[in-house]
Amino acid sequence: MSAQKSYNLQDSGVLRFPEGFVWGAATAAYQIEGAARDDGRGPSIWDTFSRTPGKVHAGHTGDVACDHYHRYPEDVRIMGDLGLHAYRFSISWPRIQPDGAGPANPRGLDFYDRLVDELQGGGITPIVTLYHWDLPQTLEDRGGWTNRETAERFAEYAAIMYSRLGDRVETWTTLNEPWCSAFLGYASGIHAPGRTEPEVSFAAAHHLLLGHGLAVQALRAAGASQIGITLNLAPVLSDDAEAASIVDGLQNRIFLDPVLRGEYPADVVERAGRFTDWSFVKDGDLEIISQPIDLLGVNYYNPQTVTGRAGEPANPVYPGSEGVAFPGADAPKTAMGWPVQPFGLTDLLVRLSHDYPGTPLIITENGAAFDDVVEDGQVHDVGRLSYLDGHLRAAHAAIEAGVDLRGYLVWSLLDNFEWAEGYRKRFGVVHVDYNTQRRTPKDSALWYREVVRRNGL
Repeated sequence: MSAQKSYNLQDSGVLRFPEGFVWGAATAAYQIEGAARDDGRGPSIWDTFSRTPGKVHAGHTGDVACDHYHRYPEDVRIMGDLGLHAYRFSISWPRIQPDGAGPANPRGLDFYDRLVDELQGGGITPIVTLYHWDLPQTLEDRGGWTNRETAERFAEYAAIMYSRLGDRVETWTTLNEPWCSAFLGYASGIHAPGRTEPEVSFAAAHHLLLGHGLAVQALRAAGASQIGITLNLAPVLSDDAEAASIVDGLQNRIFLDPVLRGEYPADVVERAGRFTDWSFVKDGDLEIISQPIDLLGVNYYNPQTVTGRAGEPANPVYPGSEGVAFPGADAPKTAMGWPVQPFGLTDLLVRLSHDYPGTPLIITENGAAFDDVVEDGQVHDVGRLSYLDGHLRAAHAAIEAGVDLRGYLVWSLLDNFEWAEGYRKRFGVVHVDYNTQRRTPKDSALWYREVVRRNGL
């Protein structure tokens, strides 16, 4: 991600993005690869969770998904046809270390070798995410992210991956959305591993961040020059300042502050005190967690709208949020029921630039699920196209306001396994028929191709 350059934001009616702005798409291993038992891959927490009755819609699993493991050359050709500059994908940790430790599985490494070579052969820059939620089940059996050892094993895995791909991969992301791993996985239980133990969810969050910091150290020692973390962040909209601060702390600052300021927010520490004494934070941890990064990945979908309401029980995904209600926003909704509010992206990017200056930003996920239908070999996804257009305009407004935004990666390249929703929610700009594995670029993909070609709207 090169340094931001001077540019003319508006030219001949086109909203131009900076010269060198990176356009791409993103996916995640368990959501698209399939081949769950091929070539020595071990089970992950999502293999286990998806086989637990009632946890995933209709009992869907990622066993086959988009069969990207076998069809990656076709998928890379599609990326090339769309003119993408970059492709963000995640490594399946249990494909590399089936038990989360020990020597690497050579067949797992070989797959990512082939994928990176295919991308580079097509002129597409690989951006690697080391962890997108598929923890080896063996590590979960020993406590998962509530166990400090998992952070140490993660750093060892990071070093393995850099030793194999570091000669061709410049940009490395440690974690994707640790908020989801910690609080959906260990507090509310709606994601793998499905634990409903808010008292340990804060330890999980800390050990995820410790794993990030240890991985940054390992990658730096091996020679990596471009390292980041990806956080799912949301502006909090409210008529109640206290309610907004509570949720902002539990959603955003609990991760931003340790990484970029070397400290946990005092109000979050106090609020979580009913669950934990924070004894899992050891001397030196915050120095490790706050190792300098080169890029902050921002995943944005929508703001959170909250209000204060006496007696309201805590939202299970926000342990400690008693007294806060989540009424939802008066706005159009996606198929996920999420409000479409592009202004939130501008507000978020500007806030990050102001509150955490000096760290370049990249939008690592932004997109929407809609109920797409294939008609005569085409998918007219007007809702998604409108969503993306609005959010790119919001990103452009942030750049105009002085934000150092380096790129935009649409979520997602392909329809895929949408976690607890299974295959019923489609986020891709490319439609996947799961019966035949046929790929069909949607109207939004063809529109995005023109955005990339013009470097603007």
